[in-house]
Amino acid sequence: MRYDCGMKKAEHLAEFPVHYECPVAWGEMDAFEHVNNVAYFRYFESARIAYFNRVGYLAILEETQVGPILASTSCRYRHPLAFPDRVTVGAKVSEIGADRFTMLYRVVSEKHGVIAADGEGLIVSYDYGKGQKAPLPEALRAAIVELEADLA
Repeated sequence: MRYDCGMKKAEHLAEFPVHYECPVAWGEMDAFEHVNNVAYFRYFESARIAYFNRVGYLAILEETQVGPILASTSCRYRHPLAFPDRVTVGAKVSEIGADRFTMLYRVVSEKHGVIAADGEGLIVSYDYGKGQKAPLPEALRAAIVELEADLA
């Protein structure tokens, strides 16, 4: 995908069904006068939780003790962020397996109108009562497929 400064936020996030918006905080900047890398993972986390709320994953966890555990995560930084700014973070599921799914994230700067970062996270279904990996709950799988519409 080409990263074009002229694209609008809606175009950058068109393939992401869940959006989370937040201001860039002054305290997120580091000595190099841009947002520290750790902040991007917090943005991803907030978008992930918004996605989980949308598909009812946290309610499923409360009811069954089967919920998400983040197995791995990564970030590709594309454009530096700095205070003041506001970001919108998109979240989507790109792949779904028997006991896991892959989430993709995109951070878009309102001030610059560009993609600031893309990320990925592997979420594994975990039975917190038994302390072990578990199959994805069927209700969760159905809600993800419905939300993503084209996910098989």
